[in-house]
Amino acid sequence: MRRIPIRFRPGDRGKAAVLKVGTAVRIRVMPGRAIRVISRIVFAICGLVSLLTGAPYLMLRGVDMPVQSEWVVFAVALALVGVFSVTLAVLPRSWIAKACHKDRDDPQLFSAPLKLLGTFAAVSYLLAGVAYLAPHTWNFNPQLMLVLCPMYLVKMMFDPSLVAVFFLLAPMNAAVYGSLGLTLGFAWWALRRRTSS
Repeated sequence: MRRIPIRFRPGDRGKAAVLKVGTAVRIRVMPGRAIRVISRIVFAICGLVSLLTGAPYLMLRGVDMPVQSEWVVFAVALALVGVFSVTLAVLPRSWIAKACHKDRDDPQLFSAPLKLLGTFAAVSYLLAGVAYLAPHTWNFNPQLMLVLCPMYLVKMMFDPSLVAVFFLLAPMNAAVYGSLGLTLGFAWWALRRRTSS
């Protein structure tokens, strides 16, 4: 934190000092504690949304789905990604740092995976928007669309409104892929550090 010296003239000793700052105030970079708290909240939300997204696959049990054989794979993948994200949200920082071979106070420990989560989420949101807005005449491959957009299942069952797409389904897809990005980021980081050491 920068200190600003205050100078008094000889006759001003008994008067109240008025601080005049002539430079613009800079906003400091977000401290590590705030990044860690925000990261843990985002990890938990994305993980819970991934688990919630897998629920329709388990409830339908493949009966009414256009794709009969892959429902178990999608449900298991969503559950694994969701459980991993929620686990990272509640694990002690020292355990995560030990697994990644980093110092527990390293700012990259949470900020780098958070950036990867944001990138995956943004790309997934755009993909989901394109998938939901595409006309039925395009005949997308259902297996491919369920991999790219897990909530595409909703579009296969009924036609959602534009508001539901942009404010519910696409954000849910973004959260699922954010969890996937988080999982891949931490796994890559842990494995890379392990192989380099």
